[in-house]
Amino acid sequence: MAENEIRDVFVVGLRNAHAMENQALSIMKPQLSRIETYPEVAAKLEQHIRETEGQIARLEEVLDGLDESHSAFKDIALSFTGTMTAMGHTIAGDEILKNSFANFAFENFEIAAYKSLLTIADAGSFSAAKTALQSNLAEEQAMAKWLDENLAAVTRKFLLLREEGKTAKV
Repeated sequence: MAENEIRDVFVVGLRNAHAMENQALSIMKPQLSRIETYPEVAAKLEQHIRETEGQIARLEEVLDGLDESHSAFKDIALSFTGTMTAMGHTIAGDEILKNSFANFAFENFEIAAYKSLLTIADAGSFSAAKTALQSNLAEEQAMAKWLDENLAAVTRKFLLLREEGKTAKV
């Protein structure tokens, strides 16, 4: 593949990642605002929201370094779908579980996206972008690991709260 074609693929991937991170914010922020009985989940979401905002800034720096910008259309479109996803879970009696499943899946989607971008960065000799992409990847992997390690505890707490007749959904 010609160098300019690899660059085009890389820029599209970076724009997609930027939109993906905006989508992540539009999923996590409504979740955080609704959590009442899972403070450990709320704390982790607060932390990851800050990380995600940093990831967006890093992606913008990489795009700036290529004399490119993010796609406002993609950002808006994916933010909208993220908001709709978050709202869809609010009607579920097991909202915290649905959010946990969706968050775990989304983190793994982000991990795959960053691994692909790093492969493209190697193919196109975009070494200046690698540190930012590796940082984003590491944060996504850490969040996915936390979700994986805490799903059983969240599920047990949900069951216990339900058994006690307390609000368990969030």
